[in-house]
Formats: sequence, C-alpha cells, structure tokens
Amino acid sequence: MANTWNPVVLWALKDGPRRPVRLRREIGGIRTKVLTETLHRLTYHGLIARDCFREAPPRVEYRLTELGRSLLGPIEAFGAWAYRHGDEVLAAQEAAEELSG
Repeated sequence: MANTWNPVVLWALKDGPRRPVRLRREIGGIRTKVLTETLHRLTYHGLIARDCFREAPPRVEYRLTELGRSLLGPIEAFGAWAYRHGDEVLAAQEAAEELSG
C-alpha cells in the first residue's frame, strides 16, 4: 500500500465491478492518468482483475480479486484509526514544523 491511491481504489471496488469513468467519479479528486496507473499497478499485483467486454463500444470493468478483497479489513481498520487519531497526527506535524521553522 505504498501508493496513496491504492487503498482508495481498492475500497471503491468493494461493492462490485466498476468502469474507470465511474471509479473516477466516485473517488473524486483523482486525475485520469493517476487512476490508470493505479489500476495497472493493482492488476499487476493481483489485487484487481480487468474484464473486457466485446461490445460496441468496447467496455472494460475492474473488480477485486480474492487477494484484493482480503485487504478490505485492514484498509477499513486503518481508516478508522486515521479518523480517530487524525487531529493528533496534525498536531504532531504542526509541533514538528514549529521546532524546525
């Protein structure tokens, strides 16, 4: 989970397959290029799968693999931790900046 967007995209796929346009809309704040890179990276690591449909126009969807689904619990736990302790982290950062500034 070294990349900021990895857990965000995995979490966005928790309710089922999504097309890239819908993912981008649901996530918000992610550029198309960054989403594309993230989808490729997660596919490479076996966390998501890419399904291509031969339609007119062609359609592509991404979905979680079992390996990717196994990360939802830890991602949820980290999100809960960040929600509970976010103010403390920000206060520590501000204190550090005052010391170095």
